[in-house]
Amino acid sequence: MTAFADLHHEDEPLLLPNAWDHASARALAGQGFRAIATTSLGVAAVAGLPDGVAATREETLRLAHALGSEPFQLSVDAEGGFSDDPDEVAEFARELYAVGAVGINLEDGLGPVARHAAKIAAVKEAAPALFVNARTDTHWLGDGDTTDTLTRLDAYRQAGADGVFVPGLTDLRRIAALVHHVDVPLNVLYSPGGPPVAHLADVGVRRISLGSLLYRRALGAALEAVADIRAGRPPKGSTPSYDEVALPPTH
Repeated sequence: MTAFADLHHEDEPLLLPNAWDHASARALAGQGFRAIATTSLGVAAVAGLPDGVAATREETLRLAHALGSEPFQLSVDAEGGFSDDPDEVAEFARELYAVGAVGINLEDGLGPVARHAAKIAAVKEAAPALFVNARTDTHWLGDGDTTDTLTRLDAYRQAGADGVFVPGLTDLRRIAALVHHVDVPLNVLYSPGGPPVAHLADVGVRRISLGSLLYRRALGAALEAVADIRAGRPPKGSTPSYDEVALPPTH
């Protein structure tokens, strides 16, 4: 088992914050997080590109290059692998692993189960040590049908997924049922209006992702700050110093 996989089996669930650039990843690592993921929405928005339509392959790889050598475990949100061809997805995963990523998140977008399972199997063959978190969008894009969710999770697990992810699911009883059904760590997406981390831990969730929440909160804080300044008020909240954000010069 790899060090990143080990984080899914500790006493507390893995709380996984999602960064959108080098500065945000370094700041989160400075708060003691041993593992950091990327957010596809944040990466896309920073680049001025749409999210979820396979438009950010190069931007995602570029960020992985920047973060892969940092002293934390890096998992990359790769949307659906930026291709419908399992071999192309496997090649992308191989590139991520080569630059230091230890995990990849692959979403099915409610597409064909067999196609997503083939992607997972191809990735595990190309980069066996890469932790594959297989996401199904039955609760994110669909109606949350239980049978469909279980069918997809079972297929992805059989294809070699190391963990499974069901974003949009917030009902604790349904979460607990999934925990008991799957034999790999269950990942859910934290929601400010959903169960707190402690309750998710109590029902056996092993990984809690923050998705694009931190990026959207950062934008919200910037808008609140400029509104305060415009109104003649000093901005509220904490502000990292220039030196805390700036990288030292290289020689």
